[in-house]
Amino acid sequence: MILENFKPIFQLLPEVKTPIHRQDFSEKLKWTAIVLVIYYFLTQIPLYGLSPAAVDQFAQLRAVMAGSFGSILTLGIGPIVTASIVLQLLVGAKILNLDLSQHEHKAMFQSTQKLLAILFTIFEAAVLVLTGSLVPIDSSYYAIMILQLVIGAILILYLDEVVSKWGFGSGVGLFIAAGVCQQIVVGSFSILQGTDGLFAGIIPKFIQLATTGVYDFSVLIPLIATIIVFLVVLYGESMRVEIPISHGSVRGHGRVRGAVGKYPLKFVYSSNMPVILTSALLVNISLFASVFQKLGFPILGQVSGGRPISGLALWLTTPNSLSVLFTNPLRVIFYGIFFLACCVLFSWLWVEISGSLNAKEVAKQLYNSGIQIPGFRSSKRQLYMIMKKYIPALTILGGLFVGILAFIADLTGALGGGTGVLLTVGIVYKLYEEIAQE
Repeated sequence: MILENFKPIFQLLPEVKTPIHRQDFSEKLKWTAIVLVIYYFLTQIPLYGLSPAAVDQFAQLRAVMAGSFGSILTLGIGPIVTASIVLQLLVGAKILNLDLSQHEHKAMFQSTQKLLAILFTIFEAAVLVLTGSLVPIDSSYYAIMILQLVIGAILILYLDEVVSKWGFGSGVGLFIAAGVCQQIVVGSFSILQGTDGLFAGIIPKFIQLATTGVYDFSVLIPLIATIIVFLVVLYGESMRVEIPISHGSVRGHGRVRGAVGKYPLKFVYSSNMPVILTSALLVNISLFASVFQKLGFPILGQVSGGRPISGLALWLTTPNSLSVLFTNPLRVIFYGIFFLACCVLFSWLWVEISGSLNAKEVAKQLYNSGIQIPGFRSSKRQLYMIMKKYIPALTILGGLFVGILAFIADLTGALGGGTGVLLTVGIVYKLYEEIAQE
């Protein structure tokens, strides 16, 4: 196996130890809260040497990347997710022959992902600074800015590992939810002055206009869109396909059947991972557009002032206003088709490669637990055939559902970004289920 050669390097990588004792609720909550406080603290550390004229090239996907522009966490979770995309494609194409149901292969996968994330951190930091996406005050600050970005991204990488092993959920999800919630609160209630001379927050702005006799309900559209997305995602998360099951065990010469129940399969089977991975892919397309332009080959389009202005990079820039639908409908249609296709593809890859969600592994887990389907004979193959009828379909439909919802929500300009709100609701709902179970 190719990865065997990298074992000496894997052993050099620092690792957060897995707890050797069973953690109680308060301990998990404590570590989750500590990491969240550290994350918010890091977002307030400014990037030393950054020019005040710097423009956020990824503003529309900033919430999804869980980064804070202008701070040492500008890269956010981008390198982690990019590493995940590359590994999924390599494993899916069988270039890396890993069976993630085996502990050794799973550990190797995680080590490879960590190493790739560190390499992508260095690469993305260098690209952002050297291509002018992050403009330094002068040329003497290039190296120190790259170093700050690398340190910030590596801190995020290990904070994610702390949450995954010692807290609730995952650090990636926690950071996304934290960033989006902050944007929603500020966007709704901020009383700072905006560029139009009015309050920046939607609710204060509407009240301010109403006191002058102007009732501009269009101001409330982003807030209304946010609420609608919140409700629709909650509905989607609660949808289940329930398969009747029974527990059977052999005693003597007869089969004793236990309690009859139902095995639930979520409609949004792959959760919000397809949207996170697709958003990371869009960020990297824009990033490589800057790289190729700097090299004199703008094959992905041109970038000016940190923003795509032509080519594929422009056509794959997230449309965040309904006005784009009327001014450039072809761009919206092209973006929508690409976005939905990627969501379906990554949904399928995530389920097939995860090692525990595909039909084969679910059937194996049920069989080993003594579960059978009433009316069918108890065998691993029979369980697999039944699961295969549902899981691939739910994988594709779930990926398409979250993709359509994120795409429409982005068009309405929902607070925190439509994609960000979609992810946050899914993350918080999953976190709630985990806490309730605990």
